[in-house]
Amino acid sequence: MSTQHFLVEIGTEELPPKNLKKLGLSFRDSIIRDLADAKLSYSELQWFAAPRRLAVLIKDLQQSQPDSVVEKLGPNVKAAFDADGNPTRAAEGFARGLGISVAELGRKETPKGEQLAFSQSIQGQPCTALLPGFVNNALKALPIAKRMRWGASRIEFVRPVKWIVMLNGSDVVDAEILGLNSGRDSRGHRFMCKQAIRFEHAGDYQQVLLEQGKVIADYQQRQALIKDQVQQQADQLGARAVVEAALLDEVTGLVEWPVALTGQFDQRFLSVPREALISSMAEHQKYFHVEDEQGQLLPNFIFLANLASNDPAQVINGNERVIRPRLADAAFFFETDKKSSQAARCERLKPIVFQAQLGSVWEKSQRIAGLAATIAELIGGNRDDAERAGQLCKADLVSEMVTEFSDMQGIAGYHYALAEGENQEVAMAMVEQYLPKGASPALPTTLTGCAVALADRLDSLVGIFGINQPPTGSKDPFALRRAALGVIRIIAEHGFLNIDLCKLIEQAVAQYGDKLANANTAADVNAFIFDRYRAINQDAGISTETVIAVQNVLQQPGQVHNCADFALRIDAVEAFRQLEQADALASANKRVKNILAKQASDNSSTAIDSALLSDASEQALNATLAELATQIPGLCAERQYSEALQRLAALKEPVDSFFESVMVMDEDAAVRTNRINLLRQLTALFAQIADISELQG
Repeated sequence: MSTQHFLVEIGTEELPPKNLKKLGLSFRDSIIRDLADAKLSYSELQWFAAPRRLAVLIKDLQQSQPDSVVEKLGPNVKAAFDADGNPTRAAEGFARGLGISVAELGRKETPKGEQLAFSQSIQGQPCTALLPGFVNNALKALPIAKRMRWGASRIEFVRPVKWIVMLNGSDVVDAEILGLNSGRDSRGHRFMCKQAIRFEHAGDYQQVLLEQGKVIADYQQRQALIKDQVQQQADQLGARAVVEAALLDEVTGLVEWPVALTGQFDQRFLSVPREALISSMAEHQKYFHVEDEQGQLLPNFIFLANLASNDPAQVINGNERVIRPRLADAAFFFETDKKSSQAARCERLKPIVFQAQLGSVWEKSQRIAGLAATIAELIGGNRDDAERAGQLCKADLVSEMVTEFSDMQGIAGYHYALAEGENQEVAMAMVEQYLPKGASPALPTTLTGCAVALADRLDSLVGIFGINQPPTGSKDPFALRRAALGVIRIIAEHGFLNIDLCKLIEQAVAQYGDKLANANTAADVNAFIFDRYRAINQDAGISTETVIAVQNVLQQPGQVHNCADFALRIDAVEAFRQLEQADALASANKRVKNILAKQASDNSSTAIDSALLSDASEQALNATLAELATQIPGLCAERQYSEALQRLAALKEPVDSFFESVMVMDEDAAVRTNRINLLRQLTALFAQIADISELQG
């Protein structure tokens, strides 16, 4: 089997640095999938992503697909021919679809009986005939949010494409990719390599690009080099460089030839909140900040130059000159904001619209305050702190600092609250109201922060559902799915068992007065949060059946809706499913559910008349139910759901015996009612935890 190295490089103008890694991995993964589908083997596949290129190098690529035999099965022979042996329409249609006659079809014994069959030998294609298609497939599948066109071309891509390299060994693979013909010529570093570079062989890619082009094309190698260089610079300062993963990825996407250097700024800027300084350095300039052993910010920064300069001092001086006005702006905004009170900023929220039908941001903050006060009492926090934090939580949105540095919202509020003498709980709530943020696992740590974070999210959910603008499909402009997830996580992971979301949602509805047009707002918000449980638990590997089993119980009228309680029930049901009695009891409960569904629904007593229990099996079931009825409510009151289900597992044998020995729908009405009441008691015991009939299968 002959093999060759294969190279494809897509040369472009500078690619989006934040997405470069994702683009490179997507390009690689798509080609891997197509190679597997085509049954082309190789020894190694390397991916490359640099500011001006995406590339894949496939080592020892099999040069031709193996020959294969494709077998297609048709209708059963009995259905393919009539009683006289003539082909039916089914046989003729199968043959016609293959482009052959019925006479050319064979027969094959299968588990479904004897079927018509057709085998066709297919000669494998050379890899060079397939690879251009693989590359085009990979480019079409790239996760590009916004595509662009350039020049007079109608071709769209993330950035204008300048060159295409496609080599199989030392031979150019002729193809047209994104409107350009493939070749062997590439380009190196924009500033350190002015002339074109040529690859004579695919295997020369990295070496030629490094030595002649001054480009480190391997994304992971380049990133590791950046980390090492940044650490070396920090070591020279006797400090610790803070290398955030997102910033590291972005910087890796910005440079082809990384050279780390260290700059400094005036120490007077350290009086500005560190978060503002870090934002100026990281967000605007892509600098890494450094700290001392105590975690205090130092007046230094580490940055990556994209070339090896003959005069590093000049490069450092230029970067120091650029960052200086940024930091000066942050200092100016901070000092300006301190001249205005939080109360004054709250007043400035009144003309700012939260949502046209729901009023201003100031009104929202007042609603948050009222709801947060209630929540604080439920979770053991301070009502006054929560109310105060709710009133102030949006004040920094009109500050100079947040207007300039949007990522400072909450953080600026924290500093301004402390400056005005608010206590630490109230100040921290300014930051923690936004937690959890995105995919971050971080939750509020203070009770006041939890109260405000929950109140903010519940107010948004109720308001937007109240004006009939719930999320639809992929559209969720108010991030309500994320809000519901935040509510669930805060309550469940902190174990706030005293919260009844039904009542909090009703309070949130009441606070809106007559602004809400949807009369079913409370029910809709509750249902929406319940729907999010399914997604969360599926992501955690919990089966849909388990989630539905718990939902069926907790969505009944009068039930307390508590996310922490929901999580405890989920854990209990998952543990129950591991018991050997689980399947039989789930099946029995399903049977009971079907029987009871056919009975008239009434509020009559489910008491058992012992005198009517004529069979030993129903007597045994009644005794077991009576004993468990003294145990299960107490366990559930203490939320010991796992223990409760463990004990209910003892019902397997008496339930099995009951169904084997007696006819529930006895001709005698009194006996029939007595036995139905036994089943109602059985269902009621399990329903204190979950509807385990949903676990069948």
